[in-house]
Amino acid sequence: MTVFLGTKIVLTLVGVLALTAFDHLSLTPPADGWTMRDQQRAISPHRWVSLWFAWDSFLYEKLAQVPLDRPWQEFGFPLLYPFLGRALAPLLAGHTAMALLLVANAAFLLMLYYAHRLGEQLLGDPGTRRFVRYLVLLPTAFLFQAALTESLFLCLTLAAFHYAERRRWLVVGVLGFFLALSRSVGFFVVVPLALVLLRQHDYRFGRRVLWGCVRTGWPLLLVPAGWLAFMAFCRWQGGDWFAYQHAQKRGWGVSVQNPLGVLWHGLAGGSVPDALRVGAAVLALVVVVAGVRRIGLPYVVYGVIMVLVPLSMGPPVYKSLLRYLLAAFPVALVLAGWTWRARVGGWLTTGLVLLQGALFVIWLAYWNHFII
Repeated sequence: MTVFLGTKIVLTLVGVLALTAFDHLSLTPPADGWTMRDQQRAISPHRWVSLWFAWDSFLYEKLAQVPLDRPWQEFGFPLLYPFLGRALAPLLAGHTAMALLLVANAAFLLMLYYAHRLGEQLLGDPGTRRFVRYLVLLPTAFLFQAALTESLFLCLTLAAFHYAERRRWLVVGVLGFFLALSRSVGFFVVVPLALVLLRQHDYRFGRRVLWGCVRTGWPLLLVPAGWLAFMAFCRWQGGDWFAYQHAQKRGWGVSVQNPLGVLWHGLAGGSVPDALRVGAAVLALVVVVAGVRRIGLPYVVYGVIMVLVPLSMGPPVYKSLLRYLLAAFPVALVLAGWTWRARVGGWLTTGLVLLQGALFVIWLAYWNHFII
């Protein structure tokens, strides 16, 4: 709770001060920048509230308000987050946007709880505190508090790994079902979760061992079932199992591509901002792979998936890549293992605080499109 309240207060103060400073600068954002400001004011006249809404937040709000008794036309996003906001809105006098913000922040608080529990299992007490610290200091971790899916996705992910480590596979399966409904990358998490199961059997592949894995880990089938449920919804409402894919291609130009080719294109053929964002992805990969001895194969595989799968969306991913990299929590695990010396940890903490502060201010200038 202390971490949650501390980050909330500090970031809100910084955000309000930055937006007030922007008022006195002669900046002329493009039309969509002005539109963003109008959408924020429509949600709340208070900046300390409205600053947590940007771009996709308004699309989630729209999804949470679309009548269910009419033909569904919006297939671009999985439905867990907006539907949670839809369910909570009646308790907030029908204010859907506030419901979405509350869901995101409640998920952030639960995310911190499960990060602490998982850290205890993997790193021990001192390492746990460092893990939680670096998790909230990752460069774009301020997005955990925004009306977006980051906190919900990582909350479900950390909870799934926590219960997997405790061998409570039915709970893992149920969490995984909803995880796959929270973001499209969610159903890929079944792979590292299966590796946790195999590790608990010492990675042996004999017939008896594999049969034991099947009997124990069958609930993992619920993870891809979550995404299949969304595809079935697309088929039911739109007559097309892949309506979500077609919607993303029409709306944002997303198409499945070789992630390594997209990575190379961003480094060698893209703009300077693209190169910086892709460079951050490369750095995340290097840190996760280099820490394999400390965190284990399942978490390395998870980290690699969280970097490469978004890159498979093609060049349109560049604008949101720093946001998607936030899901790669093993980066914070590795940093927690490396910084057992107080001086090293102090320097790293200071550097991450300054970097996140700078990116937060850039994010508040939404027309820059650098983060989302």
